[in-house]
Amino acid sequence: MARAWQHPFLNVFRHFRVDEWKRSAKQGDVAVVTDKTLKGAVYRIRGSVSAANYIQLPKSSTQSLGLTGRYLYVLFRPLPSKHFVIHLDVSSKDNQVIRVSFSNLFKEFKSTATWLQFPLVLEARTPQRDLVGLAPSGARWTCLQLDLQDVLLVYLNRCYGHLKSIRLCASLLVRNLYTSDLCFEPAISGAQWAKLPVTPMPREMAFPVPKGESWHDRYIHVRFPSESLKVPSKPIEKSCSPPEAVLLGPGPQPLPCPVASSKPVRFSVSPVVQTPSPTASGRAALAPRPFPEVSLSQERSDASNADGPGFHSLEPWAQLEASDIHTAAAGTHVLTHESAEVPVARTGSCEGFLPDPVLRLKGVIGFGGHGTRQVSALALDGSSSLLASAQARAPSVMRLWDFQTGRCLCLFRSPMHVVCSLSFSDSGALLCGVGKDHHGRTMVVAWGTGQVGLGGEVVVLAKAHTDFDVQAFRVTFFDETRMASCGQGSVRLWRLRGGVLRSCPVDLGEHHALQFTDLAFKQARDGCPEPSAAMLFVCSRSGHILEIDCQRMVVRHARRLLPTRTPGGPHPQKQTFSSGPGIAISSLSVSPAMCAVGSEDGFLRLWPLDFSSVLLEAEHEGPVSSVCVSPDGLRVLSATSSGHLGFLDTLSRVYHMLARSHTAPVLALAMEQRRGQLATVSQDRTVRIWDLATLQQLYDFTSSEDAPCAVTFHPTRPTFFCGFSSGAVRSFSLEAAEVLVEHTCHRGAVTGLTATPDGRLLFSSCSQGSLAQYSCADPQWHVLRVAADMVCPDAPASPSALAVSRDGRLLAFVGPSRCTVTVMGSASLDELLRVDIGTLDLASSRLDSAMAVCFGPAALGHLLVSTSSNRVVVLDAVSGRIIRELPGVHPEPCPSLTLSEDARFLLIAAGRTIKVWDYATQASPGPQVYIGHSEPVQAVAFSPDQQQVLSAGDAVFLWDVLAPTESDQSFPGAPPACKTGPGAGPLEDAASRASELPRQQVPKPCQASPPRLGVCARPPEGGDGARDTRNSGAPRTTYLASCKAFTPARVSCSPHSAKGTCPPPASGGWLRLKAVVGYSGNGRANMVWRPDTGFFAYTCGRLVVVEDLHSGAQQHWSGHSAEISTLALSHSAQVLASASGRSSTTAHCQIRVWDVSGGLCQHLIFPHSTTVLALAFSPDDRLLVTLGDHDGRTLALWGTATYDLVSSTRLPEPVHGVAFNPWDAGELTCVGQGTVTFWLLQQRGADISLQVRREPVPEAVGAGELTSLCYGAPPLLYCGTSSGQVCVWDTRAGRCFLSWEADDGGIGLLLFSGSRLVSGSSTGRLRLWAVGAVSELRCKGSGARSSSVFMEHELVLDGAVVSASFDDSVDMGVVGTTAGTLWFVSWAEGTSTRLISGHRSKVNEVVFSPGESHCATCSEDGSVRVWALASMELVIQFQVLNQSCLCLAWSPPCCGRPEQQRLAAGYGDGSLRIFSVSRTAMELKMHPHPVALTTVAFSTDGQTVLSGDKDGLVAVSHPCTGTTFRVLSDHQGAPISTICVTCKECEDLGVEGTDLWLAASGDQRVSVWASDWLRNHCELVDWLSFPMPATTETQGHLPPSLAAFCPWDGALLMYVGPGVYKEVIIYNLCQKQVVEKIPLPFFAMSLSLSPGTHLLAVGFAECMLRLVDCAMGTAQDFAGHDNAVHLCRFTPSARLLFTAARNEILVWEVPGL
Repeated sequence: MARAWQHPFLNVFRHFRVDEWKRSAKQGDVAVVTDKTLKGAVYRIRGSVSAANYIQLPKSSTQSLGLTGRYLYVLFRPLPSKHFVIHLDVSSKDNQVIRVSFSNLFKEFKSTATWLQFPLVLEARTPQRDLVGLAPSGARWTCLQLDLQDVLLVYLNRCYGHLKSIRLCASLLVRNLYTSDLCFEPAISGAQWAKLPVTPMPREMAFPVPKGESWHDRYIHVRFPSESLKVPSKPIEKSCSPPEAVLLGPGPQPLPCPVASSKPVRFSVSPVVQTPSPTASGRAALAPRPFPEVSLSQERSDASNADGPGFHSLEPWAQLEASDIHTAAAGTHVLTHESAEVPVARTGSCEGFLPDPVLRLKGVIGFGGHGTRQVSALALDGSSSLLASAQARAPSVMRLWDFQTGRCLCLFRSPMHVVCSLSFSDSGALLCGVGKDHHGRTMVVAWGTGQVGLGGEVVVLAKAHTDFDVQAFRVTFFDETRMASCGQGSVRLWRLRGGVLRSCPVDLGEHHALQFTDLAFKQARDGCPEPSAAMLFVCSRSGHILEIDCQRMVVRHARRLLPTRTPGGPHPQKQTFSSGPGIAISSLSVSPAMCAVGSEDGFLRLWPLDFSSVLLEAEHEGPVSSVCVSPDGLRVLSATSSGHLGFLDTLSRVYHMLARSHTAPVLALAMEQRRGQLATVSQDRTVRIWDLATLQQLYDFTSSEDAPCAVTFHPTRPTFFCGFSSGAVRSFSLEAAEVLVEHTCHRGAVTGLTATPDGRLLFSSCSQGSLAQYSCADPQWHVLRVAADMVCPDAPASPSALAVSRDGRLLAFVGPSRCTVTVMGSASLDELLRVDIGTLDLASSRLDSAMAVCFGPAALGHLLVSTSSNRVVVLDAVSGRIIRELPGVHPEPCPSLTLSEDARFLLIAAGRTIKVWDYATQASPGPQVYIGHSEPVQAVAFSPDQQQVLSAGDAVFLWDVLAPTESDQSFPGAPPACKTGPGAGPLEDAASRASELPRQQVPKPCQASPPRLGVCARPPEGGDGARDTRNSGAPRTTYLASCKAFTPARVSCSPHSAKGTCPPPASGGWLRLKAVVGYSGNGRANMVWRPDTGFFAYTCGRLVVVEDLHSGAQQHWSGHSAEISTLALSHSAQVLASASGRSSTTAHCQIRVWDVSGGLCQHLIFPHSTTVLALAFSPDDRLLVTLGDHDGRTLALWGTATYDLVSSTRLPEPVHGVAFNPWDAGELTCVGQGTVTFWLLQQRGADISLQVRREPVPEAVGAGELTSLCYGAPPLLYCGTSSGQVCVWDTRAGRCFLSWEADDGGIGLLLFSGSRLVSGSSTGRLRLWAVGAVSELRCKGSGARSSSVFMEHELVLDGAVVSASFDDSVDMGVVGTTAGTLWFVSWAEGTSTRLISGHRSKVNEVVFSPGESHCATCSEDGSVRVWALASMELVIQFQVLNQSCLCLAWSPPCCGRPEQQRLAAGYGDGSLRIFSVSRTAMELKMHPHPVALTTVAFSTDGQTVLSGDKDGLVAVSHPCTGTTFRVLSDHQGAPISTICVTCKECEDLGVEGTDLWLAASGDQRVSVWASDWLRNHCELVDWLSFPMPATTETQGHLPPSLAAFCPWDGALLMYVGPGVYKEVIIYNLCQKQVVEKIPLPFFAMSLSLSPGTHLLAVGFAECMLRLVDCAMGTAQDFAGHDNAVHLCRFTPSARLLFTAARNEILVWEVPGL
């Protein structure tokens, strides 16, 4: 077929003369109309039924278009609020016609051998997540570009031949169709072609664009598949060998939904089109979450699964799970936005692995799952050629397999929500399934499967609902249209006729109440029975077996299995069928000669069909759950509920065990090298020993009361150790099969257990945080040491909880908190190293913590740590320096990891998958992923010979390692210090060794000697560590007003300065940080956002908060001892650096280096004695530059490989900013007072020297200082000044050639991309400048004028701009201000939307709604804010100008209906305002006090408000009328600090009233009252006075007097205040005396009592929070705040705890509630 006439493109409508309708056809409402946008004629196709209104080319289905162009361009616009369909009939080179359809009618991607259905969804930008639906009202003209060659090649593995026909169905407007072999860019004009390596859209095909407007603002371009979908030009030939992995681009390729965006989209995934919506949330407008990692093989899915579980699959369900909120069950819908490119989770290439795959499944110990789901049902046809399987969890995906080859023939979804049972017809042409629908109703479905083996698909023949219980379902072998079912009280016969399933009941008579469990049809000996002779056997839990005549539908015989016992005998002597208590029968199977019965007494019995006597029986170790007899009756397969599978040989009467399995997930495993044995512990309370060679079970140890948690072998003796939930550690002899020794030194469940390689020492840890050391030199091993509070107490049991180095010298574990990893000497238990993990990762939305640890080979000296933020950090086991990080390990934390002996491969347990990294390659190309487990993998390990890998989860998988062994591995990843061998010395002085790292001499012209900068192995304690002796004083905070530097409110105190840390409570009442409300506007460049990955992080106090902008979920990385000043994200987005100032316990500031993908702190640096002002990574991410503040004035360079100091210098003048040249990694620039300093990095071998060149600022720029900088197009540098000027420098010539006035205030921020510049100033103005012409002005030198620079947009924000991140096109970004607000900025829409917004000033109170759906806060900034408690999204804000809101109360539930809930807020002017939450309005304002209010509370009925003021007066008012009817002056002279109201439950007080309330004042007095305000009754119950010492200030704060009623005992009152002792006083109102005192480490600043438990929360000025369990008498301290914790409040349910320090709010979860 000639193709020249179709080149370069073909106008399809013109060529086939569509307007004449001779060679084309139209049907229904098709008309020619004029479109205003295109200003021309288009075809309108509309109608309610798409199939009845269409344009078709060619006219007849027997004809063919014969169009051979690779690309089809469809220029169309969907009609608003309508559906549309586009059908293409494409012919392959082998003349197979495939229909390819695109529509917004399709809910998911579907494919068969002849039809591909792709959902093409257009939707407005709203938070709605259901992506399938009508076209939005603002749908635009779209250029749909389809690569027909790749569509066929990727999804069907066929070669494209030609386009046969096209049908365009309602409802849409279509301008034209074009075909071409060229890939056109629709937005590129001819004038731009010369500068770009693209092919512009021909004028005839192009959409008109008015002058001055953008193509992308008016139209949408859809390209499918995307350009990054790298496919070979030929189909993959099938072979018997395992297919090599072919990665289709860097992202999740199999999402078969067309790419649609209003920007040029060049990524591989397929999003949904969106159009702007003015009601969209600011969060929804941001870049979507990263997509799941997917690797594809060009091999079809039926061939890629032949070798067992793996990650090579093209099926949408094979690897994509519905974890993304925008991803459907099949993984075909992914949300994107028109204004941003979609971030893709890049897995990289797998070229680093040889071979690929590196693992191959060899065997399974136990019963596995359905890829990544458990299998709920199996069925085999009569010829044993076709196997059906269904997964247990929704969505109910089913597979058909070729049983002989193990090849997956078909995958399809069931109409049922959950499939419970499957049954094949004898021929395999019919498959029936029983399950539940979405409403829980029983459902029966019949599928036709006869065409599956011929390339066809499975079709649903019929489905029916039934109200009867169905426990078993069978298709008859003699008639494929007849079936039978049984269940609770019913046996029914079914028939399939005319596409309908019908059933009728069997008359059971007196047996109608039995619970039937299984059924089987009687088979004739000749194999060809008549239907009239069909008999059905049904068994029940009562021991009955009914023989049913299927033709007459009556019970012919009823028998019952009964036990007959000898006197005193424990077992049945014989079995009979009679009356009495029966033996429950769970399963039966019938052959022509016998019936096999499995019962719950553990017996398998064979009976003749007349059940006259038992032919044979076999006793099992547990209840028999399933039996199946072979057709010849020679073998009987049986399975038990205890995990045994075997068969009985009826001729030899020998039982053969096929497999044993744990009956619950496996928790841990251990291997023994000499005997080749494997030990596993499971949730089924058993410890089992297996033979690795045969995979057969050798021993089984069962504990009915004490559950095993951890296990390890003794390296040399036939002994293994096991830890239990009671805290016991026992040793077992494998020779005697008995317990040898037991030790009970732990108080909690054992979480870790490991032994040294020489077997001399054993270590164990428990859930209470204790660590035990044992001597195992002799069989009667004994305890050497037990240390409390060493290991993280709330860490779950894990095989990697404890790790011993492979030379046996070091012991590592997670502890004493989740955020730290400690390394000790294994013999002495001396602490050598402590690394804070909590502040190392900014990529997660939760507080980062360590999950598992393991050591690498001794020659490497590596310590690997997996973290809760989904990454693995490699540390130097000596110094704690971060050596490397592994990106994006898994969306879930990894509980286990291990490194091979030759350091080639790293194994990680990642959810239900196993991931393998090429550890030897520093630039890791990404992991290989292996599926197969249906439950999360708990443990992974290499076999002792390194030839196999074991993974434990739902079962134990044994994998062969296909990579060849290398005995002379040289460990390419080892640092130079490790290559010196073991002679490097012991690790007892890790800190001193870290300070002796080599440093380079700083070259001239710097005359001042550089300060001593170093990397500390752990945070210095007590001020130890590297410091600048010349700058040991407290840092001064002098800075330029025009340059918004970081200015801490005060020197932070560390909670670790307390006199000892409280042990964890025995009840395990720990807190987990859930959310942070607020943003530190005090920092500078302390927010980062990467739109291409979706990573978003900012600082709040001493925390780094990583937030998912879609779900709002947060991760919190702690570890800094002071407020964080700045952040820096590497260019690869894999590493984040955060810097903080000095605290009261550290002499240096702190820089933490985090792995973004895993969330682990890799390195801890102490570079400066003063605050770090700026951080920056080099373009190649090999260097990190740190800049000290105006006092330190130190510039330091660090190598990112080991974070050793490369060079440092002291600057002669204060510097305000530093940046690397993005075009040259060897150049960086600083700006400061009157000069621009250019630094040139020269490397000679491993040494780096600095050459400096200083250029003065020209007088034309003004006398102001340079405060900010950024690089532009080479060789331009933009600098901002304190006077509002922006000047442009030529970095090659070292001169300033242009400047203009950009703002009235100082320019604190500059960002450049493309031809646009963003400036942010101290006035709050954010401006966008067009600077495309600046490069041409460079040639004019000093004669350049700024007239060619113009401002495009301007936004005014709520404070000085201190941080910003924009996308590459500078169309949208996130901006932070000094007001503590993060804004999402869209230049295209000219809008700014609040993303993160905390209070600007101190938070004074937090209260909660009665239903706990909302909370409210008030602040000194005059605002009252109402938040949704679940998401902490701001819902309502009440603002009173020029006033401080000092107290707040929420009306109780008895006040009225929920819609009548009110807030009472007290202000500094003495006013009290009542706000309606439902009407979002102020209802009432009253003035009960002449001075500022300090506290307010509602009465229990909500009809009265009590308020206290600064002078000590308590006013009682009506919130409805505003009248104050009582004023109490008993506390006059001292401010009222607390008013607490509760119901009077104690009747022993001797007073009347419905309410009991107290008032506490600053003079340490507490009054208790009983009141009934409806009767105007108020009576004093008690008066308490507490002594006060002369001076009680703590950290500059006067401790308040706080009191509260005890919620769990109405007679108790708790008080804290500035007394003689630091304590909580518990007073009994009935006994009139103090009954208990709880000591505290400091004076309390805040107090809250848990309503649901006996927990007490106390906040201190020392930045610490203490949680006290009053029942157990234990306490635990928590850090996280950067200032005094002046407020803490439990929610009514006690599940959450809110704490506040200054304007930052932390939300803590209270586990176990």
